[in-house]
Amino acid sequence: MYLVRPESSFTSSSRVQGISDHHGVILEVDWEENFFEPQLERVIPVYNRTDVLGLQTYLRDRFADWANNSSSVEQIWNNLKNIVHESVESFVPHKTLKINSDPEYYNKDIKRLNVKVRKA
Repeated sequence: MYLVRPESSFTSSSRVQGISDHHGVILEVDWEENFFEPQLERVIPVYNRTDVLGLQTYLRDRFADWANNSSSVEQIWNNLKNIVHESVESFVPHKTLKINSDPEYYNKDIKRLNVKVRKA
């Protein structure tokens, strides 16, 4: 198991003898207060609807600019990233994912019961 926490939040750790050659690990963690991050609308690229011919033409046209303007590896890399970013913005359609209106404690069972109540 991996825990991704700041190292400063671990107060102590110890090992416990387990079955055979396995050991258990006990971590004491100083958890901060719980908080809820509100969901935001996200813009998602829809790659399967890409204008492939337009994208190919754009990349062919920009290849000469990318290949000739190179004084360092870092500049080449930044130019490539900019070209790819511009091409995705221009030729890949995007859709907006709406915010889920259900409370965070909803699970499949509660949703199923809610559907049954509505049908009744």
